[in-house]
Amino acid sequence: MDAERAKVAELEANHRALSLELANAKSLELDKRRELVSASDEIEKLRMKHAKEIMELEMEAKSKAREARELADELRLAKSDLERERDNVSNLKATLSHQSTSHIALNAQINALQAQKAATQMQLDALMTTSSDKTLELEAAHRRISDLEQDARESEMVRRKLHNMVQELKGNIRVFCRVRPVLTSDLSPSSSFTSNLTPDDEEKGREADITFPDKRDHKEIVVSSSSSSAMGSERKEIYNFGFDRVFEPESTQIEVFEEISFLAQSCVDGYNVCIFAYGQTGSGKSFTMEGGSTEATIGMIPRAVNQVFKAADDLKSKGWEYKMDGQFLEIYNETINDLLGKGEFDKKKHEIKHDKSGTRVTDVNVMPLQSPASVTSLLRVANSRRTVAATLMNERSSRSHSVFTLRISGTNTHTGESCEGSLNLVDLAGSERLNSSGAAGDKDRLKETQNINKSLSALGDVIAALGEKAEKGEKHIPYRNSKLTYLLQNSLSGNSKTLMILNLSPLAAHLNESLCSLRFATKVNNTMIGTAKKQIRGSS
Repeated sequence: MDAERAKVAELEANHRALSLELANAKSLELDKRRELVSASDEIEKLRMKHAKEIMELEMEAKSKAREARELADELRLAKSDLERERDNVSNLKATLSHQSTSHIALNAQINALQAQKAATQMQLDALMTTSSDKTLELEAAHRRISDLEQDARESEMVRRKLHNMVQELKGNIRVFCRVRPVLTSDLSPSSSFTSNLTPDDEEKGREADITFPDKRDHKEIVVSSSSSSAMGSERKEIYNFGFDRVFEPESTQIEVFEEISFLAQSCVDGYNVCIFAYGQTGSGKSFTMEGGSTEATIGMIPRAVNQVFKAADDLKSKGWEYKMDGQFLEIYNETINDLLGKGEFDKKKHEIKHDKSGTRVTDVNVMPLQSPASVTSLLRVANSRRTVAATLMNERSSRSHSVFTLRISGTNTHTGESCEGSLNLVDLAGSERLNSSGAAGDKDRLKETQNINKSLSALGDVIAALGEKAEKGEKHIPYRNSKLTYLLQNSLSGNSKTLMILNLSPLAAHLNESLCSLRFATKVNNTMIGTAKKQIRGSS
């Protein structure tokens, strides 16, 4: 029992020990559970912290990767820049090498230029030493030039006076005689070759017996003619004529103009000048006055105009300034036509007016002339409008008188002097007699020929009256008997320098007309009409 009691006591003691251990174990379990819960919370916090740190690390890793890419791009750009800079450095090294070479060359040039500068400075010093002397010489030269210009102006005035005296000594009305050469057209048109000439053709083309005995002064012409008397014997007559100048058939336009060029100078000097061509149809008047198309054959009108322009240009250095204008008229059947007009002829009535300023015609075109070329075109227009027709004397005969007038006015800016001159160039209609012209059977040609001969006869009457007036004093001059003489009144009355160019045909068939022309020209050449007056005004 005791054993059982002892066992029960032991068991109770064991039970109490186990209960105590159980209580301790439970207490420990609670502590462990509390520690586990605390550890779990801490683990959860650590896990969340770890997840956050992982997220932050991932974001940082992405940022680093982005930065790495940017750095890689920058590195690539830097490498590219570095390569470019290396190239630049290489180029700069090459340039530097070249510049070094250039620098050496420039230094050499600088040294040469400095040496040249030194030499130039020496020359400059030498020039400066003579500059004052040259300045003094220049001032003296300017004074000399001024004196020479004054002398030139005075010499020009003396030249004009002497030139006028020479022209006056040669006579107020001068007469030249020109014989044209034989032309192929002088033969019959049917006779193209010499071998085919008929006796009539040979007679038609036979030259008249004209000689020129004065081989030194060329002032004489001798015409011989032979005829049969009533008894059958041959009678030979010789006619001697003398003029201011005689031109043989071989004479050129240049040679003729050389003799009349001084008259163009007189026009520039302030005188009225008149040159007119006289002669039968076919004697070469139009060729003499207007000429041909080549430089050697141009006529007196274009040559005189060229001379006037040249003389005016030469006088510019002496202070003269000139203005020129021109008109071109036709006198046909005692009616004045404007060859520069645009309308039909005979529609306007043109009147001739004479006053102190000269001669003018109403309602005509007066063209300003700037150059000889403008005169050429003016002549071309006028010739296309001139009245021509066929006569027995010439296939194309001018049936009117043409009068080209060039007016020139000049002013000297140095002296204040001014002058006015005019140049009348007249191509007269054919002077053949009525029976020679073949116009008797044609009313229009008959009227033309009668008016032409009337005006030419009036011209002879005026010249004869002027000669009588010079010898005996006062005498009426019949200028108004024809439009031609009235238009040329100032050119014939002593206020002008006048030249008549007598044109002759060389053919025997025209001998009678040639003798009539020679006698008329002799009558003109023997006429003295007084002294030409200069149209000049002093400084105002």
